[in-house]
Amino acid sequence: MYPENTPHVPAQRAVEVHHPAPYPPATVTPAPVVPVQPGTVPAVASIVLPDGRVVTGYAINPAQPDPAATKPAVSRTAVNVALGGVGFLAVCGGLILLTSFIAALTAFITQLIILAAVIFGGWIAVQIFSASGHQGGTTVNIRKATFKRNHFHG
Repeated sequence: MYPENTPHVPAQRAVEVHHPAPYPPATVTPAPVVPVQPGTVPAVASIVLPDGRVVTGYAINPAQPDPAATKPAVSRTAVNVALGGVGFLAVCGGLILLTSFIAALTAFITQLIILAAVIFGGWIAVQIFSASGHQGGTTVNIRKATFKRNHFHG
């Protein structure tokens, strides 16, 4: 298309390709262990590495089981059922007290209503049957009245 020496063609650059070289596999040899008497663990342990270096560190105590992880003598389900029963009994006792209170309150209100009816009825009876309660007006004696042709003459 374009001649190589024209200014429109970009200059050719050399391309470098790098291929990574894998590392050779490391040979692991077990490190010699300092002999320890059976049943005793030193406070500080030293290990000699294959290249001659010495690594010193604290000994790791074997893992002890957690004392809280032991199984309890009574299962948790049984404890939950027992606590639920105690709570249910407490609620039932409260409900019995509540119903007794409601029954007593109902009886008290009923007695108040009856007492009010007796007092009010007695007041009305006194008003009707007392002579002093009558204050003026026209008194008509019906026995002496005469009726002529369905017309009342007093």
